[in-house]
Amino acid sequence: MDNKFTSQLQEYFNTPEEKRDYDKGALMLLQITGNKIMYRNISCNSKRHAKFINYELQKHYNVRLQKITHEEVIQMQAQVDAIVQNHFLLKENNPATEFRKGKRLDHETLPSEIQSLYEANLDILRRMRDVHVQLRMLSNEGKICPDNDRYPYLKELISLDKQMHANWDRYDHFAGNPEPKSNPLDDQEKSKKFTRLVNLNKGKYKKKPSEELKIQIADWYNEIVSPSEKMTTELKDLGIIE
Repeated sequence: MDNKFTSQLQEYFNTPEEKRDYDKGALMLLQITGNKIMYRNISCNSKRHAKFINYELQKHYNVRLQKITHEEVIQMQAQVDAIVQNHFLLKENNPATEFRKGKRLDHETLPSEIQSLYEANLDILRRMRDVHVQLRMLSNEGKICPDNDRYPYLKELISLDKQMHANWDRYDHFAGNPEPKSNPLDDQEKSKKFTRLVNLNKGKYKKKPSEELKIQIADWYNEIVSPSEKMTTELKDLGIIE
C-alpha cells in the first residue's frame, strides 16, 4: 500500500470541507481510478462535484485504514466475476436482457411498496453497471491495480447484488393478501420512531456516506406519515432521496 498517498488522503479529510482543495481531490480520484473521462467531467468545476469527490475518496480512504488481505480480495473478485457473468455478459438467456419479462402480471394491482421493488432493481442494475465500469477502468492500460483500490468496488457490487436478490424475493413471493388495518395511534408512534432514526443517522451519513446507510435512511423516511419539508429538503441535498 502507498502510505504516502494514504497520508495525502488523511490530510485532505482533516481539512474542513469549506477549505478543501477539490481540484486536488479530483486529481487524487484520477490517481485511484485512472478514469480520465470522469476526471474531465468533475475537474472543470470541482466544487460543484464536492459531494461526489468526498464520497468516492472516503470509500478508498476507509479501505486503506483497514487490514485487507490479498486472499479476501481474490475471494470477492470470484464473487464479482459470477455476478458479472449472470447480469452483464451478452450470452443466451442472460437474465439482464430479460429484465422486463420479470414483471408480474398483477404488477399494477400490487401495493406501491411492492411495485417499487421492481423499479428499485432497475436502478440497482444501472448502478452495478457503473461500478463495474469503474472496476474495469482500474485495470486499463496494463496498470497494476492494488487490492485496496479494487476492494471498495468489489464490496459495493456484492452488496448491490444481495440487495437486488432480496428485492426480487420480496417482489416474486408477495402473496397479495390484504394488509390488516392499522391503528392510527400505532402509525403515529411508528412515524415518530422513524423520524428519530432519520434525524439520528442523516448526520452520520453526511460525515461517512455509505450505500447501505443511504438505503436504510430512505426506507425509514418512507415509513414517516408526514415528513417535514425541512427533512425532505435535507435528504434531497444529501442525495438520499430524489
